[in-house]
Amino acid sequence: MTKALLAALLCAGWALQGTGFAHAQAYPNRPIKVVVPFPAGGPTDGMARIISDRLGTVLGQSIVIENRGGGAGGSVGAKVVATAEPDGYTILLTPGGSLTTGPAVHPNIGYDPAKVFTPVGLIIETPLIVSAHSDLPVKTLAEVVAYAKANPGKISWGSQGFGVAPHLLLELFKLEAGVNVVHVPYRGTAPMLAAIVAGEVQMVADPMTTSLPHIQSGRLRALAIAGAERSPKLPGVPTTREAGYPKLDAPFWLGVVAPAGTPPDIINKLNAALRESLSPPETRARLATLGAEIKIGTPQAFGKMLAEELALWTRVVKDANIKVE
Repeated sequence: MTKALLAALLCAGWALQGTGFAHAQAYPNRPIKVVVPFPAGGPTDGMARIISDRLGTVLGQSIVIENRGGGAGGSVGAKVVATAEPDGYTILLTPGGSLTTGPAVHPNIGYDPAKVFTPVGLIIETPLIVSAHSDLPVKTLAEVVAYAKANPGKISWGSQGFGVAPHLLLELFKLEAGVNVVHVPYRGTAPMLAAIVAGEVQMVADPMTTSLPHIQSGRLRALAIAGAERSPKLPGVPTTREAGYPKLDAPFWLGVVAPAGTPPDIINKLNAALRESLSPPETRARLATLGAEIKIGTPQAFGKMLAEELALWTRVVKDANIKVE
């Protein structure tokens, strides 16, 4: 073998190795785990699966949903992602529980969300509906306040868990209205809705995605929408602002974060992929059926929103003197 031929073969080998190395470094080149910090069957899980169906196609990789329920506001699943490699292959799809309300309520939650996560983007939003069991003799928030003041401690308000956004919405309502209402936390959406349908509790604040069927069936009576606008699905139901409580504006949202230290190019690629995943009319239609509105934004805008919400709920926790149970 001549020296020239040997050199050519070596150069070709190095070129192939370089190509292979570059290909190995391309993101993504293996399945991506999406951690949902709540049990299967709830609003977070349902919408996560709709979003992930399309996300896998856009990124060209399988998306594996891993339900990790438990902890304050979903902190068990959040910790899984917080301690994962910052390589874009383990991300958290979550509402505010694990990023804002949970840390506000639990100072010893085990992580600082601002330090252990990098925002990828807000993706969807749906209003929280304040509803009452059909047997409770109220049709408006004003009537709830009057009844609660006449019957202190007689109204029980169920939530999806201690420290989730609907729980803190209740605490804010109690502060604003000056009423004594009993908080009853459950382990997720399904048991909470089963409890109010059975009459074990009298009131809930729940995303439209899961409470609307019970409202339409007449088991629940919608009193107010904790958002900025009325819903076309419930046009006769006023907003909390219209009902005289403008501070009770706390829509249910879902966003995505990755472990801190994830490279910016991966964050931007994930954000772009989520944006593309949510653009097809059929995906929008599936989410609209659940009352969810697409709100895809930049990582920077999501980070700003998270900081503002954490500050808000931290103040509510302090003012309401909420202690960890």
